[in-house]
Amino acid sequence: MSVVLAFKIIPAFNSKNLLEQIKDNGELIVITRNSPTTYYQNAAGPAGLEYELAKMFADQLGVRLKLKVANTLDDLLDQLRSGQVNIAAAGLTITKAREKNFLFGPTYKEVTEQLIYNASQPRPKNLASLGNGLLEIVAHSSHEERLQYLKKVIPDLSWKENHQQDSDELLQLVSDGMIDYTIADSNEFALNQAYYLNLRVAFDISEPEPLAWALHKTNDDSLLLAVQKFFHKIKHDGELARIIERNYGHAEEFDYVGTKVFRRHIKTRLPTYENTFQSAAKKYGLDWHLLAAIGYQESHWNKTARSPTGVRGIMMLTLKTAHELGIKNRLKPADSIAGGAKYFSQILKKMDKNIPQPDRLWMALAAYNVGYSHLKDARKITLLRHEDPNSWYDVKKNLPLLAQKKWYKKTRSGYARGWEPVRYVENIRSYYDLLKWVDEADNRTVTIPAEFLKTPGSL
Repeated sequence: MSVVLAFKIIPAFNSKNLLEQIKDNGELIVITRNSPTTYYQNAAGPAGLEYELAKMFADQLGVRLKLKVANTLDDLLDQLRSGQVNIAAAGLTITKAREKNFLFGPTYKEVTEQLIYNASQPRPKNLASLGNGLLEIVAHSSHEERLQYLKKVIPDLSWKENHQQDSDELLQLVSDGMIDYTIADSNEFALNQAYYLNLRVAFDISEPEPLAWALHKTNDDSLLLAVQKFFHKIKHDGELARIIERNYGHAEEFDYVGTKVFRRHIKTRLPTYENTFQSAAKKYGLDWHLLAAIGYQESHWNKTARSPTGVRGIMMLTLKTAHELGIKNRLKPADSIAGGAKYFSQILKKMDKNIPQPDRLWMALAAYNVGYSHLKDARKITLLRHEDPNSWYDVKKNLPLLAQKKWYKKTRSGYARGWEPVRYVENIRSYYDLLKWVDEADNRTVTIPAEFLKTPGSL
């Protein structure tokens, strides 16, 4: 008599922690938002503060970054809560309500919540004075949590929660007069204010609040510990400050009047030269928006512009540079723009290939303004001060030292007005961003809420 024994196969228990599993899979799944403060695509590819940080963290772990872009904040929080993603790197504020559902990494930036209104309307003095005006905010945002808290002391305070549109789109609705007010984080408004010149900050509704990565809540803290270690490192070595500067540096000193004039010149002057900028940029492998931004910084697109030092034309070429470039008439717009494009492409090719993008681009712009040899001197001073000569964040701090004898006597090319290329680069960065935004506006669609499309008497 034979006996057959049956065994139930029990899967082996996975003893590896979450961080080990991520490394085994070779993939870190991060969810973010599509916005200027988080992640977006530019001419050079993916960009944005959160993207740069997430990519750096994934590289440090030795895995590839799988980036998911949420359609709404609701979607982002749902995917994180259910464990479909490892990390939400999306400019999230740490709040008491969110801490009940998620784990948070270290703070990397602070922001203030601000009430935004259209300058065509009277500036509200406080939240109690909003009256019947429509205040619309992103649903399930930290702004909603703040308003719920404030309603305890302002019982008549009311608002509408928007489940479909993000903060950038609500800013546009305020700009277009479709809603009266919204709330935005200070960093979001800083990057958007050049696009919506009719928007203003009425007042802050919060103290500075911390931003941090959010993680799926679990008893396994291996990934959280790795995130903490990562941020400790980049704070200590200055890399976090460099990344923040790269994304926000050009927006720190907003020039309302200058931006308003620039917006007018985009309509009145640029059309005359747009095709010329495009042709020259294509010939030398440049982004035409960048070339046009250089031209605007140089001459405000004025073909007869002249400086006290003798540079002339739209790209303000010196007589010597024009001669070396083979430009016969630097006052002729097509020749000037072609010469500027050729000259800038030559500088780009000379730049140290160890300098990463976009820092290499910003340093090339500085060299276009102050001269390549002076830029090399500034990088040398940066190295002497034990900072990174391949980082625009560090080099721009040291460029002004070219005007100090203590430092320029140690250089090959000597004295230079080193503060000028710093302002030059930051202006061009702002012009470039705005040009791109305006150029893409014709192809941009904004979903208009149904209630704004209804006419009186409609169903």
